[in-house]
Amino acid sequence: ITGLILSGLSTGRFCFEGFLAVNKRNRREHLEAIKNDTRTLIFYEAPHKLTNTLKDMLQILGNRNIAIARELTKKFEEVIRCTIEEAIQKFEQNMPKGEFVLIIEGANKQQVEEEKQREWAEISIYDHINMYISQGIDRKEALKKVAKDRGLSKREVYALQLENKEA
Repeated sequence: ITGLILSGLSTGRFCFEGFLAVNKRNRREHLEAIKNDTRTLIFYEAPHKLTNTLKDMLQILGNRNIAIARELTKKFEEVIRCTIEEAIQKFEQNMPKGEFVLIIEGANKQQVEEEKQREWAEISIYDHINMYISQGIDRKEALKKVAKDRGLSKREVYALQLENKEA
């Protein structure tokens, strides 16, 4: 919590993720699972893993704002506020020492929504509805979900589904 407060990032909603896995594949899977989270993300990291973790974060999360808190509540306490790219450059030049808390800006809500819209545009309305039906959701509820996913009214989804079915 001390690191979050010192970070200067949003404290309204946050998620403590703890340590990421040492295994690169598991670490990357964890980051993929949370990349669209709009809350401020908090991690612990060991100095010998810091640079590799930051590189994975840059690749998966993008170049977000980050605060790197070191040696919190100790004599050599330090908080570095920068972007993930800038942090990588800093720690490639200077060997990281101490215990680290990484506080990362959450995903931009508008960008997450735009990305979802692009993903939905790649499949037809008919396939989108059937995806929900195959998950055991009834047709009426599936239409509602598709309308919400695509930012359309239920009436529009129903009409588009009929057009697609007849084509």
